[in-house]
Amino acid sequence: MAGNTFGNSFKLTTFGESHGVAIGGVLDGCPAGLELDLEAVQKELDRRRPGQSAIVTQRKEPDKVDFLSGIFEGKTTGTPIGFAIYNTNQKSKDYSHIKDSYRPSHADYVYDQKYGFRDYRGGGRSSARETASRVVAGAIAKQFLKDVRINAFVSQVGALTLDKAYTELDFSLIESNPVRCPDPDTAQRMEEYIKEIRKEGDTIGGIITCVIQNVPIGLGEPVFDKLHAELGKAMLSINAVKGFEYGSGFAGVKMKGSQHNDQFNSDGSTKTNHSGGVQGGISNGMDIYFKVAFKPVATVIQGYETIDKEGNMVKTKGKGRHDPCVVPRAVPIVEAMAALVLADYSLINRTIKL
Repeated sequence: MAGNTFGNSFKLTTFGESHGVAIGGVLDGCPAGLELDLEAVQKELDRRRPGQSAIVTQRKEPDKVDFLSGIFEGKTTGTPIGFAIYNTNQKSKDYSHIKDSYRPSHADYVYDQKYGFRDYRGGGRSSARETASRVVAGAIAKQFLKDVRINAFVSQVGALTLDKAYTELDFSLIESNPVRCPDPDTAQRMEEYIKEIRKEGDTIGGIITCVIQNVPIGLGEPVFDKLHAELGKAMLSINAVKGFEYGSGFAGVKMKGSQHNDQFNSDGSTKTNHSGGVQGGISNGMDIYFKVAFKPVATVIQGYETIDKEGNMVKTKGKGRHDPCVVPRAVPIVEAMAALVLADYSLINRTIKL
């Protein structure tokens, strides 16, 4: 299986399956001498872990990261940073009913067709549990990026939308509620809605907005390695993501060029930021902001009809512990992938020095 590595200079390779012994990764290219706050790394993992509130999956995993190499006396050595997160609360029997059949809108069918074999327990390698490894690497990337600030938050659940510009929000409120929406009133409505969806045995999708501040000018290249293209690739690699837009996005098509153009100030900054902090594929020093759309979780705790390995139509029902809405737990994953992109492009550009 290919495609387990992300990045060029700041490079992450992940390994492991949802119901295997462990998941983990190897982070290569992190410069030597970076003083790491390992508690901060664990805190990022805690934001993603299951069982943290009533509106997420109740799988009880501590998600404690065990570093195996690349760190000595609290600092990076410049060698590959190896780490593992051990699985402790698998319930593989919850998936025995799909051993010979395929769940709709999951990777089950295409995985089997491509490789001729699949680990049906929780989706195996295609499980979103793999993203915990990305969060570890992203937490290290955040510390490498120093003054760059990355804040993601839930801005929509189903049709419930946070109708405020990010400049009006207090990012310190993101972690004040289980939905991770920085507007308390909207967060409460979202939480109540997710609970209703869960009682129905159904799921709902949502949108995460991410804002990156204090980005240096010059990250990215003007042709194939555009900064926004790499951010799009990073976000679209996350399980359940169906869309990515940055800056004015699709709304920009309704504007005239005279309205959409970001006019300069004398210091090189711009009066508006429809470009979303990226012009010609290169960061311009303004805030980078984008939205990531997540589909409803494919596993619904309801009866449904599907096909088995022989092509027969069969009836089954979703079982196990699943998120009714994935976006609250996906917030740290979005931040992690954004951090990996910026760390990688910073090393390529030699913009940041330890």
